[in-house]
Amino acid sequence: MGKIFKGLAFGGDIDVCVIDTTDVVNKAIDIHGLSPLCAAALGRALTATAFMASSLKNESDRLSITITGDGVGGQIVTCSDSALDLRGYIENPHAELPLNANGKLDVRSCVGTKGRISVVKSMGLKEPYTGSCHLVSGELAEDFSAYYTYSEQVPTAMALGVKIGVDYKCVGAGGVILQVMPGAKEESIDAAEELIKNFSAISSLIEEFGVQGVCDKFFKDVSFTAFQCRYKCNCSKDYVSKMLLTLGKNELYDIIEKLGKIEVDCQFCPEKYTYYKEDVDKILNNGKKSKTTNDES
Repeated sequence: MGKIFKGLAFGGDIDVCVIDTTDVVNKAIDIHGLSPLCAAALGRALTATAFMASSLKNESDRLSITITGDGVGGQIVTCSDSALDLRGYIENPHAELPLNANGKLDVRSCVGTKGRISVVKSMGLKEPYTGSCHLVSGELAEDFSAYYTYSEQVPTAMALGVKIGVDYKCVGAGGVILQVMPGAKEESIDAAEELIKNFSAISSLIEEFGVQGVCDKFFKDVSFTAFQCRYKCNCSKDYVSKMLLTLGKNELYDIIEKLGKIEVDCQFCPEKYTYYKEDVDKILNNGKKSKTTNDES
């Protein structure tokens, strides 16, 4: 399980979040067979998603994030619900590149520097909230900070990191996020700007100290509330069947006639759903029953 610690620092002026997503990233590696480069990119995105989802308040709240850049990894998609069940994928999960000039995984070139982060939050309102921001660096910490600053008008400093060991497993992943609260004093903002500089190697700090140790070392005076997150896909046969209904009867039977079956692979987990003609007959019949029930209500 991943861990999320949230609290207030500098007299309540700065919102603090410290996250350990090592287990989440390892689950993503196992599911998608990620290269170290793609594990670093998707892992950073999942960490930012965990932070964003930790603010969802209602059981039915959901969010999805799409990062569309011009890097070799292709599109990155992550999702979560208010229970902090995370999932995600990267379009080219096996992409690899040489290490960058600093000897680090070249996340910038994996994500790209031209493109956008798009966020959709479904929070029980008539229309979902949507926001977006241009990529500013491709390193993702700066990009999500820019998203919060420009799209949600919340000044934010963020450090994200994923460290991959010699066996291609994640040995440390997580982040530190500092956000300015309304009415914050200038000296608190200046102090937060200095503090975030300590977390340029946050994945190594998580590996060495764990999330509790990082909190104890850098945030001794902060009272934290702890949450847990995990990688968990919410796909199901019922969900896929409802999605297939949107294709319409003619298209469904056309696919059956041409291919003999319909196969749907979940992008977030290894599940594969197969439908033959009798299965299509059943979901279409169930769809008719559901529509009749709704019409009569």
